[in-house]
Order: sequence, then structure tokens, then C-alpha cells
Amino acid sequence: MVQIKYTKLFINNEFVDSVSGKTFPTINPATGEKIAEVSEAQKEDVDNAVAAAKKAFERNSTWRNMDASQRGKLINKFADLLERDIQYLAELEVYNSGKPLDAVLLELQYYAGILRYYAGYTDKIHGNTIPVDGKGFTLTKKQPVGVVGQIIPWNYPIGMAIWKLGPALCTGCTVVLKPAEQTPLTALVLAALSKEAGFPAGVINIIPGLGPVAGEALAMHNDVRKVAFTGSTDIGHKILEYSAKSNLKKVSLELGGKSPLVIFDDADLEEAVAIAHDAIFENHGQNCCAGSRTFVQAGIYEEFVKKAVEKARQRKVGNPLESGVQQGPQIDQPSLDKILRIIAESKEQGAKIETGGSRIGDKGFFVEPTVLSGVTDEMSCAINEIFGPVQSILKFNTLDEVIERANSTTYGLAGGVITKNIDNALVFANAVEAGSVWINCYDYITPQTPFGGFKKSGFGKDLGADSLDDYLVTKVITIMLPVKN
Repeated sequence: MVQIKYTKLFINNEFVDSVSGKTFPTINPATGEKIAEVSEAQKEDVDNAVAAAKKAFERNSTWRNMDASQRGKLINKFADLLERDIQYLAELEVYNSGKPLDAVLLELQYYAGILRYYAGYTDKIHGNTIPVDGKGFTLTKKQPVGVVGQIIPWNYPIGMAIWKLGPALCTGCTVVLKPAEQTPLTALVLAALSKEAGFPAGVINIIPGLGPVAGEALAMHNDVRKVAFTGSTDIGHKILEYSAKSNLKKVSLELGGKSPLVIFDDADLEEAVAIAHDAIFENHGQNCCAGSRTFVQAGIYEEFVKKAVEKARQRKVGNPLESGVQQGPQIDQPSLDKILRIIAESKEQGAKIETGGSRIGDKGFFVEPTVLSGVTDEMSCAINEIFGPVQSILKFNTLDEVIERANSTTYGLAGGVITKNIDNALVFANAVEAGSVWINCYDYITPQTPFGGFKKSGFGKDLGADSLDDYLVTKVITIMLPVKN
């Protein structure tokens, strides 16, 4: 068992108990057993964290008066420390989230790269001069929005924290971050590393707690000027409601998805099967942009299903600490129950379970890699975000048909197309209603590429330069020039 170093709230650069003394358990999803008791933030703790962040953002504070390039050095130091402790962070992530160790080690290198990307951007945020009418000399200045509340999910605990912290720190905001109640432990390690890196007190505050209590208090707080949320569409509606009921704070939302991956009959079949497999089974299917609707053209449909089944049956499921394991447990019992329910509903509606479809064992939250064929658009597995290792394979005939079907969802997070016909690829990419579209690849996300969705998948961006806009406000300054006689 990996050592648990931090279980308290991190406020003003100190680890403290919650005011109420309340705690909640965090569970190892591979065993269903408790790992630790973690301090549970209440409204009073949120108030304390926001007060610390507000003080750190004051006009004469160290953070506000720090050179932008110095902020970059701190973020780079943060990345250095993450890399130094990569093995410990990875093992802790495995225990808390069930992700395979081999995958987490690769992810952590990527997360360090995200921090370095934003470290390099700190002194490159600038405004413009505007040739206004008349005798005015006008310029714009980009300024940090202020105290930011960030609420992140459990499927990529370290990654989502880094995705949010990077642009906030780059722009000079201060942060109160609430990790998911299922996976708080690695976020608290990041808190300790931020202090070691030298961030001033109050700049980064991390408060584990429950969504309806700590999350709501953070989103409703009148001293929080922006909320960044990644999670379900239902809670996204609530975040907007809280903004309207409080101070009309800025909001960015990265929500659910039901993303189409379209495979034309001219594709290399082996390559297409491999891409489609990774698109849905990566991270146990617990991925907001997972290719959860696999559309395959009629001419290769039967052969594709056969090879997809073979690929799924080869997937190694088991103890996430063991080398070579590709799939660990789902995050918790409710998630497992939802996956099995949707599989059962889809079978009743006419889908064929080609492989999988059941729970594995009675310890932990493991589910078999599952492939469903004969799926149609009205089935439960084609409509609902399963968030599990379930590949739903649908048949299509023409480009126009599949575009219409791909867009017939309330979501719009991502989409993909696999074909050798560049015309079909570009027509699809232009027509599909999605924030990210991948051609002959899937889920290709780098620090430089903005990520976010359309429709009920939310608005605003993570990653890339575009993400900085959500943490900045534009101030217009006009100087009246003297008029010569």
C-alpha cells in the first residue's frame, strides 16, 4: 500500500482540518476497501479558502506584483517537482482511481508538459493598440479575472487539476480547487508540491469535499469571479444557475459527450479497428470524448465487428498495479451499475452482445470489455453517456446519412473519421457539430490544442492559448491627445 501523506484541506499554504472536523472515506475501486479518511470541506472552509485567495490577489500582494516571467519560473518548478515525484504520484493515482500504473506514468509526463507550456506563455499575454476615431490614443490591457473556483472530475484526477491550474496560474489568477470526492488524494499532493515550488500563500487552495456542499458554496461565492467546471451536463446547468443567483461570475464548462467515430469502407481495416478500440476503451471508457458511437460503413461492417470482438477479448483486465494491465476497475459501484443497466437495456432493445456484458468477480468494480453490434440510434447505448468500456457499433451507408446521424445528439464534444478519401474526411470534419474532430486518429490532444465542446457539451476551452481567455478580462484605456491650434 502506498503511503498516504496528505488528507487535510490545503488553505493559505497550510494543511488544516475542516472547521467542522468532518471527514469522508476515499475508496480503492480495485478492492472496494477504504484507503483513508479525508477532511470534508463545508461552507465555512470554502469561505476561508476564498478569503485566502482574495488576499493573495490584492493589489499590493506579492503575487500581483510578481513579474510575469517569474510566474513562469514557478510553474516550471512545479513541473520539475511533479516529475521528481512521478512514481509516488502514479502509484497513489492507481490506488485512488484504479487507472493502470503504466498508463498513469505516461500521463504524468504529458501533464508536466502542460505546465511547461503555460510557464512559457506567462510573459506573452498582451493587449493591443486601437486606431480609434478622433484624438484618442487607445490601448487594451489583459488582466487576470481574480479569484477562480475550479471543480474537477474523477476520471483524470491529476490531469484535470493541471488542465485547470495551468491557465489560471499563467494569467495571474488565484485558485480554490475542489477535487472530486472519489479521488482527492493526488490533488493534495499537488498542493504540497505547489508550496514547495514557492507559490505565495493563498495562490493555490485545494479543498476536498462533496459537490452539493463545497461545490455549491464555491460556485455561489460572491468573491469568486470565475468558475471552471468539468463534469456532467446536469451539474453544468446548476453551475450556470449559481452564477446567475450570485455575482454573474464567468463560467466555463466542459461537460458530457456522445462522440461519433465514423469509419468508411476504404479505411485500412486493421488500423481502423485499433483506433476505434482505443477511442472507447482508453481509461476504461471513462472519458468524456470517448468514441462511444462507432459508425461503420455497410461494406465492411461484419468484418469490422469480428475484428473488434477479437481486439476486445485480448484486452487485459486486472490489478492496475500489474505491468501490462490495460483496464482496471470502474470508479465506484454506481458507475458499474449504470454500465450494466445500459448494456441490459440495449440488449432488450435488440442490440447483440458480441462479447463481455458482465461484471468481473465480486471484489472491486470491474466490468468486461464489451462490444455491441446491431446498434441503432434510438437504443440506450447510442443515446446515453455510458462512461464505461462498451463499444456500440452502428451501420451506415452514405456520407450525408452519417453526418445527420452523428449530429442527432444533444452533445457536441468530439468526433472522428477514418478514411482514405480526403474529400469525405473534410466534408465530415466541416459538418459535424463537435469541438474537436480527428481524421485518421482519435483523442489526439496536446498542450497546444484547445479542447471543449458545442451544444450541451459546454463552452469555453481547456488547453492551448484559447483557454487563457476564460481567465482574463480586457480593460480599455484611452488617452486624449492634445489638440494643436
